[in-house]
Amino acid sequence: MSQDEPVQILLVDDQPGKLLSYEAMLGDLDATLIRATSASEALEHLLRTDIAVVLIDVCMPGLDGFELAAMIRGHPRYRNTAIIMVSAVLVNDVHRLKGYHAGAMDYVGVPVVPEILRAKVAVFADLYRKSRRLERMNEELERRVEERTAELRASDRRKDEFLAILAHELRNPLSPMLNSLHVMRASAEPAQRRHAVAVMDRQLGHLVRLVDDLLDVSRITTGKLELRTEPVKLVEALEHAVERVQPEIQHKNQVLSVEVTGDDLIVNGDSMRLTQIFSNLLQNASKFTERGGSVVVRAERSGGDAVVAVRDTGDGIAPEMLEKIYDIFSQGDRSLERRHGGLGIGLTIVRRLVELHRGSVVARSDGPGAGSEFSVRLPIAAAVAAIPRHVDSGEWVGSVQRILLADDNRDSLESLALLLELQGNEVRTAPDGERAVAEAETFRPDVALLDVGMPRMNGYDACRLIRAQEWGRNMLLVALTGWGQEADRARSQEAGFDQHFVKPVDPKVLLRYLDRHSAKREELRGASSRAS
Repeated sequence: MSQDEPVQILLVDDQPGKLLSYEAMLGDLDATLIRATSASEALEHLLRTDIAVVLIDVCMPGLDGFELAAMIRGHPRYRNTAIIMVSAVLVNDVHRLKGYHAGAMDYVGVPVVPEILRAKVAVFADLYRKSRRLERMNEELERRVEERTAELRASDRRKDEFLAILAHELRNPLSPMLNSLHVMRASAEPAQRRHAVAVMDRQLGHLVRLVDDLLDVSRITTGKLELRTEPVKLVEALEHAVERVQPEIQHKNQVLSVEVTGDDLIVNGDSMRLTQIFSNLLQNASKFTERGGSVVVRAERSGGDAVVAVRDTGDGIAPEMLEKIYDIFSQGDRSLERRHGGLGIGLTIVRRLVELHRGSVVARSDGPGAGSEFSVRLPIAAAVAAIPRHVDSGEWVGSVQRILLADDNRDSLESLALLLELQGNEVRTAPDGERAVAEAETFRPDVALLDVGMPRMNGYDACRLIRAQEWGRNMLLVALTGWGQEADRARSQEAGFDQHFVKPVDPKVLLRYLDRHSAKREELRGASSRAS
């Protein structure tokens, strides 16, 4: 018999000798036996103790066994208590039926067979244990359901708050962009037009970061974010991060200083994601720092790790928020009067990306108004061959290229074509995949930039058809698409694309990529002519 639930058995009979005989019969059971010589005494025990089984003599002075059984069964506390009635006189079917109506589960006649009584009591005691165990399990289940329900309600509340903030954050940059567009239409003053362009450029960058962060946090929460690891110099990742946030820092007249100790801070990581980590931290530092404040970045070696600390003189962090700030959609201030915007996902992305690089990030602050510091610790890479430092002059010096553009979005197609033509390139356009293949055959471009989702023929199939032709084997084929998951990149590679850019692509990044391809092509042509 199970030992996990204590069991009490109440023996009720006005004759002490019969109580002794019951105790002898049931003494081997794993249970506590309680005596009662009257119905009133039995009721007192029932009020003080949880009873699993009650053995009641039918014929007793005062309240008889039928009345006592009815009173016990009528109490909600004892609906699971088994009642066995015993009688030497009232043993016909009428009496048995009366006992069952009173609430008895069994009706035993005298003489009692000890083995049978013991077996019956043991079964009822075991059923009691199991029912109590089920009750506890139900109570635990109810508690967990209540906790989970509360968590889901809190999650729904955070989601609703996040969607409201998202709508607000998406509208915020659209307003100055729309205003600046009207300024450019209405004003011929060069200074005003330059200012309007600067505003649109800054706000568009903000919109792009919002969308990128949303996509990244989706990949992170679904476990679909993958790193492309290689030896990376942290100084270069920091330089790219600083380049991203420099316009915001200049706009707020803040002072940014970067101190890197040693040129051996090399880690195994994803260059783009490392840049994202540091640019997110720098953007956070700038956002929460007042105009004219300062942001300091220090990178140094500490044992086998590289440590990058981003310190600001901004708002600071309350002690209770130092760990919560990494929670998704977490923000210290969600009121309408809050000073700073944002979705509350930037630091979630930072922590996960750092962890994917087998590192850690720690936030420190002396409290509100005292500034904050985020320290990223990453393991130094084992000895690697010297990494050539890439120097970008910022100028596009490649030769004129023949470029084919294919996109079903007319505004996107025409604006990118104009941008490429302004760089001196010869550009042809196509509104769908079929036209793109036909145009590529007659135009024979050096580069084809293809949207993926197009009518009549998608970009993947168009790429395959071009690549299958003799004249298309060495053509640079680039996917320009809004689809940016790892599966989409893999599908592009399988179709034959050389590169996969996710819209909106930074024109500087695209032009530099095309410039490098042009320079490489010219180098190969020069080597071929010298060989001949």
